[in-house]
Amino acid sequence: MAKYNSHILVCGGTGCRASQGEEIVENLTRAIEENGIENEVQVVRTGCFGFCEKGPVVKIIPDNTFYVHVSPDDASEIIAEHLVKGRKVNRLLFVDPETQQAVSESKDMGFYKKQLRIALRNCGFINPENIEEYIARDGYAALGKALTSMTPEEVIKEIMDSGLRGRGGGGFPTGLKWDLTRKVESDVKYVVCNADEGDPGAFMDRSILEGDPHSVLEAMAINGYCTGASNGLIYIRAEYPLAIQRLKIAIDQARESGLLGKDIFGTGFDFDVEMRYGAGAFVCGEETSLIHSMEGLRGEPTVKPPFPSEKGYKGKPTNVNNVETYANIPVILLKGSEWFSRIGSEKSKGTKVFALAGKVNNVGLIEVPMGTTLREVIFDIGGGIKDGKKFKAVQTGGPSGGCLTEKHLDIPIDYDNLLQCGSMMGSGGMIVMDEDDCMVSMAKFYLDFTVEESCGKCAPCRIGNKRLYEMLDKITKGNGTEEDLARLRNLSNVIKDTSLCGLGQTSPNPVLSTMENFPEEYLAHVKDGKCPAGQCRSLMEYVIDEDKCVGCTLCSRVCPVDAISGDKKMPHVIDVSVCIKCGACMEKCKFGAISVQ
Repeated sequence: MAKYNSHILVCGGTGCRASQGEEIVENLTRAIEENGIENEVQVVRTGCFGFCEKGPVVKIIPDNTFYVHVSPDDASEIIAEHLVKGRKVNRLLFVDPETQQAVSESKDMGFYKKQLRIALRNCGFINPENIEEYIARDGYAALGKALTSMTPEEVIKEIMDSGLRGRGGGGFPTGLKWDLTRKVESDVKYVVCNADEGDPGAFMDRSILEGDPHSVLEAMAINGYCTGASNGLIYIRAEYPLAIQRLKIAIDQARESGLLGKDIFGTGFDFDVEMRYGAGAFVCGEETSLIHSMEGLRGEPTVKPPFPSEKGYKGKPTNVNNVETYANIPVILLKGSEWFSRIGSEKSKGTKVFALAGKVNNVGLIEVPMGTTLREVIFDIGGGIKDGKKFKAVQTGGPSGGCLTEKHLDIPIDYDNLLQCGSMMGSGGMIVMDEDDCMVSMAKFYLDFTVEESCGKCAPCRIGNKRLYEMLDKITKGNGTEEDLARLRNLSNVIKDTSLCGLGQTSPNPVLSTMENFPEEYLAHVKDGKCPAGQCRSLMEYVIDEDKCVGCTLCSRVCPVDAISGDKKMPHVIDVSVCIKCGACMEKCKFGAISVQ
């Protein structure tokens, strides 16, 4: 095998691929050949680096130079300057927003400084389509250790002692879940990986599968050894083509290497993995719905007990964990439960991966120790709010979570603290909102999603959420009353208490949390007929400030319904009865004369 002096790591995650990442790889390879250094430099297509806001990202090894916003046209300059002449391409370096100084290494960037990458340890570092690179990073060593020197009970105890809890949302102790499945006697058992990531704005599991698929396969095999299962199933939504492709490659490579299949490590342990595809139903993130979908049935939840650990896929004991949970398992076995349990908070050990999105400067995938505060995540790692706007709220836990406000910024993030604040950890979606966001509209957005994704099996969720949405829609259109607010709260509590599964039980969280933290905003909608954020179109009224209007007529020329009138060089007027509130006039006005009231 050739030994290279330098490696060029190119982000090969979905986001960077969508921004011409593949063309960057091709151009870099071509430039290397043109400069005659193909025996010295290798281009490596990796998974996600995490810093999505600055993608596509290219990193040069061994000097760790980190280039951002790279385009295919930059490839030849990177090779000619950096690899041939030894000079950094300064214009592609990250510029620190505070110091305005160029930063060449990721360890010196605010985005990475407070992160601790365990589940994401290999993402952005190895070629996910090369099993040898995974093995070089201690890949499959944990499986070898478990099979050759530990009993299933010892492995389970190590997971229990680590304090690892399920990263899919519920936070159930992982070791305990494995132990429950192990204790059930059955001729056939199943291990399932839940890769049905459906939260709006969430891409944690997808990125792990795209960047480090072998870590999940290894952990599933360890799970099978502990629980007595020989069959592994990965339930992944068909909307993840790149993750599916890399999983297929990883499964084939593991089989060829004897790490999946019969008699693994010569121990007599058999374990293999198959894939099952979901059609993108959010409710199938719930384990009983997921199992029904894999069986070819309608994705609906069932009452528990019996739990899947007792009666799951095809009526057999089944252990279900999500992608991020599995990604932690090999590290725990290799470094020990004591090492892992020292990270995080008292009741929430280890790290958590979050998809940081919304009105934040540094959108991306991050991994931080449990107990890190929201302030650190949003302002230190996330770089604060876009365009200098004021922070208003952050939605954690996706549609099942709630809105947290400025008063919650210094609360350590863990399972229990988020629940006490009216939100939840969820799978790790984190959407930041600024002063221009309407909290009533935000709650309506999530209810719209939940109504669409409900399986319809139980009436509280099927009918109740529809009624919640209708009330929110009524309020955002200026037709709500204070009595509607009381009904909104009461119905939300009824739905929480009576729904069949977690989807319905948590669906009112966005409503209840926004009503709790932004009561004045709801009152403004129903009492004053105003949307303080200026987002509810029915409550908007575009007006022209006659002191600022110079009569340029540009606004009247772009109005699609001729709602603006006035003579040249004279102040114009908007006929609110005709105006459709499209915003074209305000967008075109060069003098700031048009505003929303």
